[in-house]
Order: sequence, then structure tokens, then C-alpha cells
Amino acid sequence: YIINLIHKRLEGGDLRSIGEADLVVEDLHKDPSLFDEVFDCLYSDIPGVRMRSADVIEKFTSKHPEYLNPYKNKLLYEVSRINQKEVRWHVCQIIPRLELNTKEIDQAFMLFKEYLDDNSSIVKTFAMQALFDLAQLNKSLMPRVISIINDCLKNGSPAMKSRAKKLIHQLL
Repeated sequence: YIINLIHKRLEGGDLRSIGEADLVVEDLHKDPSLFDEVFDCLYSDIPGVRMRSADVIEKFTSKHPEYLNPYKNKLLYEVSRINQKEVRWHVCQIIPRLELNTKEIDQAFMLFKEYLDDNSSIVKTFAMQALFDLAQLNKSLMPRVISIINDCLKNGSPAMKSRAKKLIHQLL
């Protein structure tokens, strides 16, 4: 693929740096037609570019989730398989924003259950939140999610326990 201008702007720095990600988000708000270029960066060979593009997509779609729908299958079946924690935790935030049918909710549910076995406690924490978010879309999933949250409350990392407590409070 041709290295686009957005790709260039998302390069540089290590995985602790967001680089120009916030400026790219601002540009997207001004010109949403750039969304394709940002999405293409998820497939970059450079981990920092993948991470920053996921960050840009997450921030932009928090206000404009409608831009995700043309990418639903790519998110569910390709991007979600990228084995990079910084992409995965953003995927946990992004996928529940999609307009999902029952089959797709089930697919996402299985994905996030797999993420609970990730090496990264941040991915696991966001996966638990994503499972909770999916159960808001399909209430029949809630008993399984409550069981997962209770397990994370007992056996999870400090971050997972903290998030589990917040989610339990939301149920009360």
C-alpha cells in the first residue's frame, strides 16, 4: 500500500508517545474523508503507527461512531486479530460502538472472552469493560458477564479489580 500522509504523521517516537495523534483527530473532525487513510494505518508494519491510528479512531468515533460501520467486518475479523496490546485495548473500546446484529454481538463476545487471556492486564481490563458494553446491547449476555466480572474481582490485576467494582456499581 502507498504510505499516506497520515501514516507519516503517526510515525516517530516509541509506544509511550502519542506523537501527532491528537492533531490527526482534530484534522479528522475538520475533514472526515481522511478516515480511510487513518484506518489503513491499522495495517502498518510499524507498531507505533498501528497504535496511534487505533488511538485516533477511538477518539474520533467516541463522538462519531457512524464512521465505523463501513469497517465493521474488518474490525471484527481482521483488526481484532492484530496481536498488539495497544491495538487490542482500543478495539475493546471501538467494537461496542458498532451497529451490531445478534450474530455480530456473539462474535465480539467470543473475541473479548479470548482477550481475557491476553498477557496484558490493560487488554484484560478493557475486554471486561467491552463484555459489559456488549451485554448492554444484548441483555441475555448479562448473567455471563456478571460471572466474568465477579471472577475478575477475585482473581484479576489491581486495574481489573478496580474496573470490576465500577461495573458492579453500574448494575446496582
